[in-house]
Amino acid sequence: MERDQREKAVIVGSEEDGSLDELAALVESAGGRVMARMVLRRAQPDPAFFLTAGKLGELKGLVSTEGAVLVVFDDELSPVQARNLEEELAVKIIDRTELILDIFAQRARTKEAKLQVEKGQLEYLLPRLTGKGVILSRLAGGIGTRGPGETKLEADRQRIRARIAVLNRRLRQVKANRRLQRAPRRRLSWPVLALVGYTNAGKSTLFRLLTGADVGVEDRLFTTLDPTIRRLTFPNQLETLIIDTVGLIRKLPHQLVEAFRATLEELYEADLLIHVVNLASPYRDEEYMAGRQLLRELGLEDKPSITVLNKVDLVENEFTVFRAVRTYPQAVAISARTGAGVEELKDKVVAMLSAHVDRGAFFIPFTEGGYLSLLHEKGKVYTQEYRDSGVYLEVELPRVWAERLRQFRVSGD
Repeated sequence: MERDQREKAVIVGSEEDGSLDELAALVESAGGRVMARMVLRRAQPDPAFFLTAGKLGELKGLVSTEGAVLVVFDDELSPVQARNLEEELAVKIIDRTELILDIFAQRARTKEAKLQVEKGQLEYLLPRLTGKGVILSRLAGGIGTRGPGETKLEADRQRIRARIAVLNRRLRQVKANRRLQRAPRRRLSWPVLALVGYTNAGKSTLFRLLTGADVGVEDRLFTTLDPTIRRLTFPNQLETLIIDTVGLIRKLPHQLVEAFRATLEELYEADLLIHVVNLASPYRDEEYMAGRQLLRELGLEDKPSITVLNKVDLVENEFTVFRAVRTYPQAVAISARTGAGVEELKDKVVAMLSAHVDRGAFFIPFTEGGYLSLLHEKGKVYTQEYRDSGVYLEVELPRVWAERLRQFRVSGD
């Protein structure tokens, strides 16, 4: 029988809202094997060891009994706590933030994702150099030449700050490139849909079902780091663009929120958010609220959205499905795996995009004459006047199209 080579881990945290179950899933996703759990009651952490003396002794016994080489804490540790625990237990100590950063590093495939992850890792490491020792080799290679009298620690700090500055410049270029990539999409004037939701809720499976795109779909956390964009045509011939984005998670490290801001900016361009929730998860309410919390942090909580209750095929109790559909806003229950409920979802998307009507005045230059037919096709034209350089129109049309044509809106309207 093949020997299991995965790192043996003990996880430490509270069982509140399934937090330890999620931590165990994160460890498995990172390539580890959870051998034991230590459950903590919520209390003020010890400033030196995070744990009380009794719990520290219990943890030491678990590590020895299970032959663990890794202890993972669900809460963020201070540099002093991490260093003291490492010295006391003689095993590697990491916290939830470092674990998630490690998973992102494993999943990063494109140049952009690697830049974002490296920035997050360095920002996490910088204040912890005194606690973790100098472990820069695993991130950015060896130490460069240092000036006379400079300590190795200060040289490391300067090296990290310099590297973060380089990464920030490159990520600003990524942001600029994304703006250029969006320009042709804006000219198409197609509505944009964005899939958001908790990691492993089934966003990529739904994306593949709707578009036929060959995207990676696996039963593991954070399969998608880079946004994927495809064209999607609805039965009424409504043409849209749909975006699959990085999965969300409770206590997502702020370093990653900041590093992935260029990626998450795709959400700002969306006319409608499709918030995918794992209906079969026992913690679906907490996972839904984690998604809403991040949208609030990004200033997107008021953007129109549909709640997609996915994995209905895994829920045996029909009343659970019925109650969830009644509870969540604009909810549709589907199975992205079997296709059940997807037609109802499409109908709801079309209805949502058409529901909000706006009336306004537009001026279309003769050089942009193609937009005239769009206004006639999508809206109800009340006034049309030909002027020296273009056409003035007063039109009532769905808000999504009014927004798409806002550059032609008459000033002051």
